This record gives sequence, structure tokens and C-alpha cells, in this order.
Amino acid sequence: MGSPTSTFGLLDRIHKGDREAFTPLFEKYHRRLAVLIQCRMSPELRAAVEVDDVLQEVFLRAFRDLPAFEYRKPGSFMQWLASITGHVIIDLARYQGREQRAGETVRFRSESNPLGPDPADSRTPTRILRQREELRVLADKLAELPPDYREVILLAKVEGLSTSEMSERLGRSREAVAVLLHRAVKRFREIHPT
Repeated sequence: MGSPTSTFGLLDRIHKGDREAFTPLFEKYHRRLAVLIQCRMSPELRAAVEVDDVLQEVFLRAFRDLPAFEYRKPGSFMQWLASITGHVIIDLARYQGREQRAGETVRFRSESNPLGPDPADSRTPTRILRQREELRVLADKLAELPPDYREVILLAKVEGLSTSEMSERLGRSREAVAVLLHRAVKRFREIHPT
């Protein structure tokens, strides 16, 4: 068994009824998922929907479906969250493509919506702004990469896939994927923040 703060340990605590373990579990994956969401959303969708709203939906679905999740190996939880993220983004894109009806979207409490529900995330506004700026810089660097470099970095560093899993997903040999990842990371490190 892993430590009580490892992903496996936190999942074990949750399955044993420790509801306090949800917060540190989702905090562990917050930044990686935010990067994944930022990179996977189209510019039109990013203009219409905040990354934090997508993240909230991903965490809500994960919370709801967590009893059905089965830990298989290190990285399987991130892969499961990435799969949920993909479904949430697809659902949002479909929704944005249709004609929106007034009142159909639930907006969290804000100055413009004082009667909305409270978000599950209680971080301070300053921390949120700093994290958004860090996310923007990271997303800008990723956007400067060629699409195949960006994709292999997302698969390896954000989704946590192994070389074999990336090879299968990309339809390339393991060796080709390893070389592509090496070149992509090297190029990413050469890009200076704006």
C-alpha cells in the first residue's frame, strides 16, 4: 500500500469512507488537468468557457463516478481523469454548437450571479490569478510547438502515458515516440516565456 498521501493511498482512504481525502486527491491533479483542458479546447470554446469551469465539471464527474474507478497501476487515475476531461470538452463543444437557451447553464456564484451555487474550490483570488498566469505562460509555450510535439508532451507529461501507450495511441513505434518526445521536450525548454 502507498503512503496515505499518494494517489493510491488517498483512493484507499476514500474507499474506506474518509471524505477528507477528496480535496488533496483532486489538488494533486488540478494543475495538470488545467493544462490539458487549456490545450484541448478550441479557441472558440476557450472564449466561451473558463478553464476553471471545465475543471469543476471534471472534478464533479470524477467525484460522482469515483466508486466505479479501479486503480490498476501508477498513472491510471490521471488517465481516467484525462478521459473524463475529454468527454467534458466534447460535451461543452456540442453544447456551444447548439443554440443556447437562457438559463440552461449553471454559473457559479460571482458578483454578476450572487445567487449561484458556491464552487467546490475555495482558493483565494490572488492564488487563482497567479495560477492562471502560470497556466497561460505554459499554454503559450505549448502553443508554439508543432502539433505532434505538443501532442506527445501532453500524452507523456500531462496524461502520464507510458511510451508503449503513446505508441499505441499515436500509431508509431516505441522508438519513434521516444525520439519524438525527446525532441519535443528539448524544443519546449528552448522556448522562452512571453
